[in-house]
Amino acid sequence: MITFTLCLLALIVGYFVYGRFIERIFGPDDRKTPALTKTDGVDYIPLPTWKIFMIQFLNIAGLGPIFGAIMGAKFGTASYLWIVFGSIFAGAVHDYFAGMLSLSHGGESLPEIIGRYLGLTTKQVMRGFTVILMILVGAVFVAGPAGLLAKLTPEHLDTTFWIIVVFAYYILATLLPVDKIIGKIYPLFAVALLFMAVGILVMLYVHHPVLPEIWDGLPNTHPNAALLPIFPIMFVSIACGAISGFHATQSPLMARCMTSERHGRPVFYGAMITEGIVALIWAAAATYFFHENGMGETNAAVVVDAITKNWLGAVGGVLAILGVIAAPITSGDTAFRSARLIVADFLGVEQKSMRCRLYICIPMFIAAIALLLYSMRDKDGFDMIWRYFAWTNQTLAVFTLWAITVYLVREKKGHIFYVTYLPALFMTAVCTTYICVAPEGFGVKPQASGIIGILAVGIAVIWFKIWYFKTTKKLW
Repeated sequence: MITFTLCLLALIVGYFVYGRFIERIFGPDDRKTPALTKTDGVDYIPLPTWKIFMIQFLNIAGLGPIFGAIMGAKFGTASYLWIVFGSIFAGAVHDYFAGMLSLSHGGESLPEIIGRYLGLTTKQVMRGFTVILMILVGAVFVAGPAGLLAKLTPEHLDTTFWIIVVFAYYILATLLPVDKIIGKIYPLFAVALLFMAVGILVMLYVHHPVLPEIWDGLPNTHPNAALLPIFPIMFVSIACGAISGFHATQSPLMARCMTSERHGRPVFYGAMITEGIVALIWAAAATYFFHENGMGETNAAVVVDAITKNWLGAVGGVLAILGVIAAPITSGDTAFRSARLIVADFLGVEQKSMRCRLYICIPMFIAAIALLLYSMRDKDGFDMIWRYFAWTNQTLAVFTLWAITVYLVREKKGHIFYVTYLPALFMTAVCTTYICVAPEGFGVKPQASGIIGILAVGIAVIWFKIWYFKTTKKLW
């Protein structure tokens, strides 16, 4: 428990120390925000800062910091370190700059921001890539909560029934103004999710389970360690609990509702640190579960159900499960909403009229339904969609980090670009190696995949160095 406690404290200190450092780099000012200059009653609507934080937290939380952390805990103490260092130095920085760049450019969607700094070709690729990711998120975050709801309700209300209900909600939340559903119910869902995390945290200290400590080493404790090395599998498995490209698609949604740039650190950086804390708590709880029951369980929902019922009792368990259900649902609906806005931005279609919103949303909903039908028909369909989502998600983070790095260079921030340059290189290695070694990727042997990852980093360094020299006439 000592390592867990130190990691928890590190996340809190990271927000106040490194978060303030990152805020000073950007330098928020008092200019009017898009919520005030482009108010449209649908997407650009001023909202209170506390409510924006709650919405941002739920937008980015999803299943990642819970299910991802549970699966990541199988890799041992290394998962704790990745959650802490990934959240402070990569994920929160990534989320903050994505939101602030959108805020300073009229509420632009992520592909437009990436294109602004990485060029037209990259922008076009990212438009399609990001929309595909949003549809994958929507499909993934229907099946997960629907399965959990089926466990809590009578037998005739099965998973299929709840999939229909959740998807119907997605349609409404995507089409209606942001303050009608999202602005009203998200704060309540956030309270449920935070209650669950605090409840599990308290019980961790009550039970005081024996958890691995960092001085015991960082062995790969995964039962399939030979096939699933810590690098890169763990860094993709945990995803939202440390860094996630999906987050950068959500930050612009809240940038369109903020009334001051000075709210960026608590909203963007703070929401990611809060998510990191949730992920750390669940990683520790899962470690205890695996210690007591073995690591044979692969369904994270079973782990969540067992821990909450055993530690929080019947009422607390139901509330906690509802928090776990709310998190993915509230990521799925904003994923579709984000996709709608991304498509609207590059097609130049106004979104005040319901008819224009439907033109964009209907094809996306059809694609998501097709993915859902596939996942229900094939017993491994959901797992396959999840794995592709995880890799696509982290790859988007790579492009976002590179775009931010270019921004920092262009703004003549000196060597401050290293705050995103080094995470960009690391995530480039992670994503390249993962798609090579993963069974759903190319299935290359780990050693060869590692070499390919190193080559990818080498190419990225040379490419960036050439661009940097042309831009600044300095080698470094």
